Amino acid sequence: MSAQAILDLSARRSARKAGPSLGSGKKAAPLTRNALVTDFLAACQLDPEVESVRVPNEDAAFALGGETVAHRADFEVVRDGAASLIDIATDDDLTCHPLRAAAISGLTALDGRPFSIETAGSIRAEPRFTTMRLVLACKRTPVTAGDRVRILHQLDEVGTMRLVDCASAAINAADGVAAVLALACEGLLAVDISRPILPETQVRRRRLSYSDPFGF
Repeated sequence: MSAQAILDLSARRSARKAGPSLGSGKKAAPLTRNALVTDFLAACQLDPEVESVRVPNEDAAFALGGETVAHRADFEVVRDGAASLIDIATDDDLTCHPLRAAAISGLTALDGRPFSIETAGSIRAEPRFTTMRLVLACKRTPVTAGDRVRILHQLDEVGTMRLVDCASAAINAADGVAAVLALACEGLLAVDISRPILPETQVRRRRLSYSDPFGF
């Protein structure tokens, strides 16, 4: 199952509760694991190094204290051909995670796949979290065929461009930056989400996640 499919499924199963309005005096609802999973998959969707995300269908074996411990991770993520195992945990769940202590110093399954635990602190780290939300907010921005071709063609010619320059090719869009970021949400462009969105943010073509029968 692709990262986008898992993300859509997670969003359907667990709609986020709206936070309290300012001045209401109520505490914000505790961060749920489902919300963290949604954010994690969204980051994977925008990460050009992530080739695939799947839910493992079997346990992985770990050597701990002279014993072999079986544990099924939440996700297997393949980055640049290398697979890793990842669990998603809230701060409360982390305290009782069976592999917490071992994962702090680095843990690898017996088959060679590294294991790590993603928490709110890592998944929602700034500025990546804010940048990710800004990019995904442009997901439904309509991009005409002409703007799409012009944006992609100039990146094919130049290789890498500043966001402000790339947006100038979207002559039919009300917001050229939003049009470029909409293509990033489609997986056609790569934008560095580890930094804030700025005029000099670098944009480049992204390798297609599916087989191109025309060889473009």
